[in-house]
Amino acid sequence: MAEIAQTFLKGFVRLSGSVAEVASKLGPLADLEGTWHGSDGWNMIAVPSQNSGRPSFTLLVQNYYETITFTAIGAPVPNRGGATEQFITGLTYELTVIDKLTQGVLHVENGMWLNMADVQAQPDGPVKAAAPAPFTIARMSSIPHGDALMALGNATTPGGKFAIPDMNALPVDMGRPDLGYLDAYKIIQQFPQFSARNPNLMLQKAIANQTIGKVTTIHVDTQNQGGNISNIPFIHEHVNASRFMSTFWIEDVTMDGINFKQLQYSQQADLDFLPKFGIPGLIMWPHVNVNTLRKQ
Repeated sequence: MAEIAQTFLKGFVRLSGSVAEVASKLGPLADLEGTWHGSDGWNMIAVPSQNSGRPSFTLLVQNYYETITFTAIGAPVPNRGGATEQFITGLTYELTVIDKLTQGVLHVENGMWLNMADVQAQPDGPVKAAAPAPFTIARMSSIPHGDALMALGNATTPGGKFAIPDMNALPVDMGRPDLGYLDAYKIIQQFPQFSARNPNLMLQKAIANQTIGKVTTIHVDTQNQGGNISNIPFIHEHVNASRFMSTFWIEDVTMDGINFKQLQYSQQADLDFLPKFGIPGLIMWPHVNVNTLRKQ
C-alpha cells in the first residue's frame, strides 16, 4: 500500500520549487520572467470600411506604450503518453498597450508561453529514447476581439553578429495592385517615420548604438503543425484572422556603460477580407506590431 501511495504522489502532486529551480527548467524562456516596459511600439492594421457605399478599407497606424508581465508557472505540468511523458514548464503573461496619442487602452492580452522540450521515458514502462519533438515552444494567446491562438516553434541562441531582418508589411497578391490600394501605405501621413515597407526598421534603429551580447531568438507560427487560430463568428465572417507568427529576441545589451536585458519583437497576423481583383480569393492584409522593451 505504501508503495502504491508513493507512486501516486510522485505522479500527481506538483509542488512549486525554488526560484532557481523553476528558472532552470524554463530553458530559453527563463529570461522572460519579470516585467518589461516599452515606449516606442508600433501597430499597423487595415480594417474593413465603406467608400462611397462600396466596400473598402481604412489603414490605421498607432504609436504605443506597452507593459508585459511574465510569471513562472510554479512546477512542471505532466502530460502522460504511455511509454513517455512530457513535463511542461512555462510562463503566464499579461500585456497592456496604451495609445501614445490618445492615452487610451489600445489592446490587452493574456496567455502562456510553454517550454515543451522535456520528454522522458515512463519510469515503469519500456526504456526507450523519446523521439525529438519538431517544436519545443508554444505560445497560447487570448485576444478580446474574439480570437484564441496556438502558435508553435523553437528557440535558438545563434552566435556571430546579431542583426534583425527586414520585414515587408505591404499587402500582396491583390490581382490588380495598380488600382491605388497601396497608396495609403506609401506615405503614412501621421507617422512618416514608420515604414510599412519595413516595420522592423524601428527595431533596427533601436539597437544601432548598442552592443549586443547573447541573444535568444524565439519564433512561433500558427501554420506550424499543431498550431491554429479560433475566431468568433463575426470575425470569421468579416475579417478572418488566418495566421499569426511572432519572433522574440531576448538580448543582453550594453549601452553607455550600462548592462540590461532587452526584449524586441516583430509579429504579424494575416487578416483576410475584400475580394481580389480578377482572381479568386480574398486579399491578405498584414496586421503588424513591433516594439523594443526593457526589463524593469
